[in-house]
Amino acid sequence: MLLERALMLKNIRAFFHERNVIEVETPLLSHYSTTDLHLDSLQSRFRDQTCYLNTSPEYAMKRLLACWQKPIYQICKAFRDDELGPTHNPEFTMLEWYQPGYDMLQLMDELAALIEHLCHGSKLSPLDTSLLASPRFERLSYQQAFERFSGINPHQTTSGECYQVAKVNQVEIPQGLGLGEDEVNDWLDWLLTQLIFPAFKKDCFTFMYDYPATQCALAKVSENEQHILVAKRFELFFGEMELANGFHELTDGVEQLQRFQQENQRRELAGKQAGRIDENLIAALSHGLPDCSGVAVGLDRLLMALTGNVAIDRVLSFSWENA
Repeated sequence: MLLERALMLKNIRAFFHERNVIEVETPLLSHYSTTDLHLDSLQSRFRDQTCYLNTSPEYAMKRLLACWQKPIYQICKAFRDDELGPTHNPEFTMLEWYQPGYDMLQLMDELAALIEHLCHGSKLSPLDTSLLASPRFERLSYQQAFERFSGINPHQTTSGECYQVAKVNQVEIPQGLGLGEDEVNDWLDWLLTQLIFPAFKKDCFTFMYDYPATQCALAKVSENEQHILVAKRFELFFGEMELANGFHELTDGVEQLQRFQQENQRRELAGKQAGRIDENLIAALSHGLPDCSGVAVGLDRLLMALTGNVAIDRVLSFSWENA
């Protein structure tokens, strides 16, 4: 497994070298933390200062991109104060890259090309995992996934309709999830994990894209073919395991600051500590981030998919219990 991991890293670097994407390094330790409601930063201390291990290199890479305006990538460790389980480790390896001039669909194409490159470059026998011989990809919009597997349009649904879908499909309803208008996103997230993701093909990579505008995070918002505002973001799954998260990046510093502030409000309502907003990122966006798309890929999970492993500790040098 150590040799397979080494080969994967070598082949990733070869892939980007051929495409003139430049490898960079950014700090793992920062003065700033995430504001994402669903993520928590690990804290550390330097002298008398509280600091944070990065949940991804995104903010620092965007600062470089705003200054340099060239395609860049990074392979680094990332850290999250998250659950521990078959697909989660508090420390993990992340690949992240940004392509100026790319839209979301072009970056999805490039991610698929990278995975095909890694499959064909593996030293494992195709008999060990049929994935290596011919990786398959499917693309579904967020709306198409919900309509196919739950029968509702997620952009027009209500909490009550989501509740009925859960009941009909015998999905357990978590305590505290109500029927308020402001809880639709919570319902959609729950149905995703309990109903939509499990329905994805088990031996196939699935791209899901065009998320609800209310889940835009750091992505641009624009109209889809049905003239509905959607977030220009995508995720990649193998079976129901999430591998990657990508955006057609928001370049407006004022709007990004407002989004961070709104995320902090949601964190506080959920009983969490507000994140420290990265002022340097906001300054970089205001200076001028080129129109671009970026994606983060969990390399440990990707290695799980490539080698047919179902537990993350099988592809790590040392799991958390042995770190």
